[in-house]
Amino acid sequence: MLSHLNRQLEKILPLITPVSVLIGVLLGSHLSGYTFLSPWLFAFMTFSGSISSSFKEFVKVIVQPLPLITTLLILHVGMPLLALGLGHAVYSHEPLTITGLILAAAIPTGITSFVWVAIYRGNIVLTLSIILMDTVLSPFVVPYTLSALVGTKVQMDTLAMMRGLFFMIVVPSILGMLLNQWTKGRVKEQWSGRLGPFSKICMGIVVAINSSVIAPYLRDFNAKLLGLAGFVLALASLGYILGWIVAKLMKWDQDVVVALTFNSGMRNISAGAVLAVAYFPPPVAIPVVLGMLFQQSLASLFGFLLNRRYALKSDRPNLTMNRAKQV
Repeated sequence: MLSHLNRQLEKILPLITPVSVLIGVLLGSHLSGYTFLSPWLFAFMTFSGSISSSFKEFVKVIVQPLPLITTLLILHVGMPLLALGLGHAVYSHEPLTITGLILAAAIPTGITSFVWVAIYRGNIVLTLSIILMDTVLSPFVVPYTLSALVGTKVQMDTLAMMRGLFFMIVVPSILGMLLNQWTKGRVKEQWSGRLGPFSKICMGIVVAINSSVIAPYLRDFNAKLLGLAGFVLALASLGYILGWIVAKLMKWDQDVVVALTFNSGMRNISAGAVLAVAYFPPPVAIPVVLGMLFQQSLASLFGFLLNRRYALKSDRPNLTMNRAKQV
């Protein structure tokens, strides 16, 4: 029953985050008092996604690390610099908005990218390795990227942010992978489908809670906010496009092209929202929460475009997912 529910939730992934943002905005003060739950719920989401990974898969990619290194450079050099440059060009007098844009671009790749890569027959081992490496590096890369690009314009507690990322992402990821290794993959077969629906429900709750904190800023919908939403949409789209272009220029195989496209575009946007709400003034969280509106919808759009170009997706999506889970 839980596996069936998980498959149904996967089909409506593009709707979960926008609906959760709407719920958070409408309930506002009723949810904002529960922000302390967000890191714990997110840690569970990370653990749930990590039991599908193993250290052996990571070792396979280390032999040919160029796609992995390229993706990390796109994620933590290319996209933050694009966010900085375009942010200054459009929002030069709004340092908090620029900080939010850089944060949205600098956070690690999303665990849900594994689902999309599996559906569109991308390189799953490479994807899991990118998620693993990015997860381990995130407590160092994210705070210092912000520190280097934002500087002293915005006050932030770098050490506290590192601790937050470490306990939200690194610790549950390592526990999940150790459990996978210890059980020789049995935990993935037995529990991945069972924990999946709870993980997706937690994602909706986290999005709603963090949206409620900035509800006063989102309720006053005007041309400026609409313009910022369009800017965030364009910036998020550039991640997918950059990943696809680089993979094509490197003449990598089709499955690597798919993996780079999704991993370069998707972000652990819920983690970004938790960080924004916990360590920054509310305006910093606005671009991050707006990014939640487009995250899964953009993944669906670029999956459709990749399918049109390469005929990747099976006519039987459930079979495709089952095969991916077996890998």
